[in-house]
Amino acid sequence: MEYRPLGRTDLNVSAICLGTMTWGEQNTEQEAHQQLDYALEAGINFIDTAELYPVPPKADTQGRTESYMGSWLAARGNRDKLILASKVTGRSGMEWFRGGETRLDKKQMESALEASLKRLGTDYLDLYQLHWPDRKSNYFGQLGYAHDPNDDSIALEDQLEVLDNMVGAGKVRHVGVSNETAWGTARFLALSQEKGWPRMVSVQNPYSLLNRSFEVGLAEIAIREQCGLLAYSPLGFGVLSGKYLDGELPPGARLTLFGDIFTRYTNDRAVAATRDYVAIARDNGLDPAQMALAYVNSRPFVTSTIVGATSMTQLAGDIASMEITLSERVLKAIEAVHGQNPDPSP
Repeated sequence: MEYRPLGRTDLNVSAICLGTMTWGEQNTEQEAHQQLDYALEAGINFIDTAELYPVPPKADTQGRTESYMGSWLAARGNRDKLILASKVTGRSGMEWFRGGETRLDKKQMESALEASLKRLGTDYLDLYQLHWPDRKSNYFGQLGYAHDPNDDSIALEDQLEVLDNMVGAGKVRHVGVSNETAWGTARFLALSQEKGWPRMVSVQNPYSLLNRSFEVGLAEIAIREQCGLLAYSPLGFGVLSGKYLDGELPPGARLTLFGDIFTRYTNDRAVAATRDYVAIARDNGLDPAQMALAYVNSRPFVTSTIVGATSMTQLAGDIASMEITLSERVLKAIEAVHGQNPDPSP
């Protein structure tokens, strides 16, 4: 396993991060523990979760993923061997979290952190992330920005001050953003410098062969500011494995179960691009999923690639992508497909 610096911190995280959002919905507690045991043995030291999980979010399952993580930590007693990350929910409309609209204000952020720590059975998080902005902006697949002058968003300065208090209290070691824009990331970094508050060490955004929007604006920030990408959905909800081509709906797969919700990578252009990427992999003796992950792993602005799996076979294959170096021939073919269809899905 390869390890990379988490921002400008003294932490080195595994280049593969274990994602957890299926635990409690598609995976049982026992399966979650099995994944954790395997990942740790394979050299993964970085685990990402969230108060929101599992996905899709529901009132009766919210927080279950963190609880599964917590029961494993209690059973293994190895908290010190992990770099553990979680996230606080942004403005969502999901009123079951705290009895009303979720906002990134002081009261709710502090309440969310305490609840996450309790479920996880730990007294600190290595990385605490703002899951998505409180303000109205273009994220979750929106490419265009429509400004709302009447937006009553919580000021970024206020959010960062709360995070500073959490770090000062020893409950959070480092902070990061997720589903954030270039403006938001740059503004947080500027505020940190102005106020002497904690610096954002990472940006957790989608990035894959089907979604390279991070390269526009944010990639330069990630490299120049050492605020690297934690790439989620590196397989485009599993689409890039090729398992959904030709109308296939494998039993238990995410799009089989929740295809009416996860539609970002199932439009005609995305399917056409996927077919081309899968062909490149097979023409070069590669597994399509591993090729897609190897591409993400190799990008200079990526700190860690977040993989999620519902089976141990999937997990083993995902982790093994670290052993693959893509040839110039494969990279050239990938760029040719991208050039023909640069944004099949945002």
